[in-house]
Amino acid sequence: MRPSGSAHALRQLSRAGTLAPMPDVYLLLPDFLLILCGFLLCRYSGLDRPVWEAAERLVYYLLFPVLLFNSILRTPLQPGATADLALGGVLSCLAGVLLAYSLRALPGVDARLHASGAQTAFRFNSFIALALAERLHGAQGVAWVALLIALCVPICNVAAVWPLARHGGHGYVRELARNPLILATLAGLTGNLLGLKLPEPAALTLHRIGLAALPLGLMAVGAGLRFGALRDAPRLAAALLGIRHLALPVVGLGLALALQLPAPQRATLLMFTALPTASSAYVLAVRMGGNGPFVAGLVTLSTLLGMLSLPLWLMVLRFL
Repeated sequence: MRPSGSAHALRQLSRAGTLAPMPDVYLLLPDFLLILCGFLLCRYSGLDRPVWEAAERLVYYLLFPVLLFNSILRTPLQPGATADLALGGVLSCLAGVLLAYSLRALPGVDARLHASGAQTAFRFNSFIALALAERLHGAQGVAWVALLIALCVPICNVAAVWPLARHGGHGYVRELARNPLILATLAGLTGNLLGLKLPEPAALTLHRIGLAALPLGLMAVGAGLRFGALRDAPRLAAALLGIRHLALPVVGLGLALALQLPAPQRATLLMFTALPTASSAYVLAVRMGGNGPFVAGLVTLSTLLGMLSLPLWLMVLRFL
């Protein structure tokens, strides 16, 4: 489908560095509808919880790891040309981890809910990130975001596993050593740095396996959803979503200005920090004995909030 005249003009202005266009506000709608689809199928069809529990294991142990590995392996990384952008992404990610962890010290915070939900404050939906990057800056934007993903996914996954492992009594080092998301990310980075090229049949097979990760993962989120679960800790939920959709974009914007990033990279960093949380957060919480319904509610609300807040944050750049 060819872009409309106005959309094409916005992209041209963006590439010229004069304007950060507002992305399509409906970009996150398909993700939200997939979550809704999983919710309805689980409750009103023969595809009940046992089916989705098996689907969750498939997503966690195979589909998401294959997608991460293949995406990182196949995407050119250019750290030398984007050192300041990479630094901004890593610092904003670490800020999110620190803010999320600090909520545990607040009075009345349930340890299991915090261990389960903390990850939603700093993890991000890399699929949406790549789609938005292409809309903003084409292939160059995809390369920038791939670099941020490659640097920040290991940090986020390690930080997500830590409170769940500690609360559940799991050995932390053992959990990290066998976490499929971390292993896939490290394998992809290693292969990328070594210049590994898979044979075309193998690459195509991995690509097709990875394509199933996003829709099935989002539907699994919907299948495990209980809207009432957020009522178990509404203040904690509000704080986690506040970090994800308010505090981190402010941090990202401040870093973009402090590092004096070029306009296109400034928009990329701000977009990256304003993303909705990762849909795989629910799968990780369930697999490690956390509160799945609470995390599923956070993922759903974060996706909905992202549909509204992402375009607004990018509009802020037009006034700076």
